[in-house]
Amino acid sequence: MRTKTVMACGAMAMALHLAAGAATAQVTEKKTLTLSGAKTVAAAAAVETRKNWAGGSVPVVDDGGNLLLVERLDNTFAAAANISIAKARSAANFRKETSAFENAVKNGRVALVANAELLPLQGGVPIVVDGQVVGAIGVAGANSAQQDEDIAVAAVKAFAMRDSKLSNEPVTQLESKNVEAAFVKGQPLYETEGYKIHASRREGPGMAEVHVRDTDIIYVLSGSATIVTGGTVIAGKTVADDEIRGSSIEGGQPRMLVKGDVMVVPNGVPHWFENVQAPFLYYVVKATAPAGGDR
Repeated sequence: MRTKTVMACGAMAMALHLAAGAATAQVTEKKTLTLSGAKTVAAAAAVETRKNWAGGSVPVVDDGGNLLLVERLDNTFAAAANISIAKARSAANFRKETSAFENAVKNGRVALVANAELLPLQGGVPIVVDGQVVGAIGVAGANSAQQDEDIAVAAVKAFAMRDSKLSNEPVTQLESKNVEAAFVKGQPLYETEGYKIHASRREGPGMAEVHVRDTDIIYVLSGSATIVTGGTVIAGKTVADDEIRGSSIEGGQPRMLVKGDVMVVPNGVPHWFENVQAPFLYYVVKATAPAGGDR
């Protein structure tokens, strides 16, 4: 009788072990797009819109099409908000770029327009992490339908690059003599793809500037200056990739910078050193937003 009991207990343990294994096989790890991640995607889209002088409504949804956030840029028509949300939800729920459905309609599959869960207009793109769709972005209200699509694709690519990139940069130390020498001429100290450190020197006023991707973090070492921020750049021209310069600024806000001050000028904001008490020495850390990559 005891032997039978032991055998029965062993069989029961084996059955429980097999059942546990079967239950484990029915559960998989699921990636989730956080609110922070959604903000990163939306920020990348905003960079693209400013680069192309476009407006737009930019929502981000989770993998079930639930809205995480939406940003409607200045001067974007009101209806773009609902249109862009529908694009994002379509891309998330069907796990496919909405341009594929628009092309299908153009090629004769007009029955797709009767699907209440789908908006077959380009501009909706899934966000994929480790092979899993974790959400989607939609864009509407840019300068063209193709630009809606381009902005969404670029934002998703920028997010994927940022999410997967691990830092393997070495620690860098800049010796004081090299720093002092850089301030004598006013020149870069250290530059990478993601940020730059400049030892800046001004002896007089400069040109008005707009950095499309660089956010300038300014720390004043000596001297003083009047900097004008915001407003409109007069006679602005693109002088390099993501760099616009002009003669002055109209309608901006003048601010005084003195020793010890810190100022943050976000990317896309016009700024102009109108007056300078020389020598005006200041550090600039330029935080570079990710590019959209190849389209």
